[in-house]
Amino acid sequence: MPTIDSIIEFNRTFVENKEYENYETSKFPNKKLVVLTCMDTRLSELLPRAMNLQQGDAKIIKNAGAVLSHSYGSIMRSIIVALYELQAEEIAVVGHYGCGMTGLEPEPLLEKAYKNGLTEEKVAEIEASGNNVREWLKGFENVEDSVRQSVNIIRRHPFLPAGTPVHGLVISPETGALTVVDKAE
Repeated sequence: MPTIDSIIEFNRTFVENKEYENYETSKFPNKKLVVLTCMDTRLSELLPRAMNLQQGDAKIIKNAGAVLSHSYGSIMRSIIVALYELQAEEIAVVGHYGCGMTGLEPEPLLEKAYKNGLTEEKVAEIEASGNNVREWLKGFENVEDSVRQSVNIIRRHPFLPAGTPVHGLVISPETGALTVVDKAE
């Protein structure tokens, strides 16, 4: 059975048994916090538990590496919407040790994409539109430095409300221990 079929089947039972009632909350984060973190599966339950976040406490945004690479991309737009429309007042960027983005080089990923149908023509077309594919696919060398860089991009954003605290943390995916790399004063 494909994964999506088992998900849909489970969901029918979930809804019929009204299990959703255990998760009811409003769209406004109780702790007025926005968290940008990595999509790593080890963090799905560990990160909220390690940060004492319950259902409804925070707006959690996930991507590869907890990286904010573009000041006007969807990640920053989500942060701005959370601050202006959803009553969030504080931001935490939370990377993690042992991240798959650490040391990621674009060439091996591109080779896999070529084997799966990507063409040199498509890459040339993407680059002609002003996007550097290799930079877009490149990871980072040090997670703490990457978190600091994302924190700095957020802090310098012209839409950021004055006085908004922006913090940088790194979590251990083994223990949940948080390392503060940049705490707003």
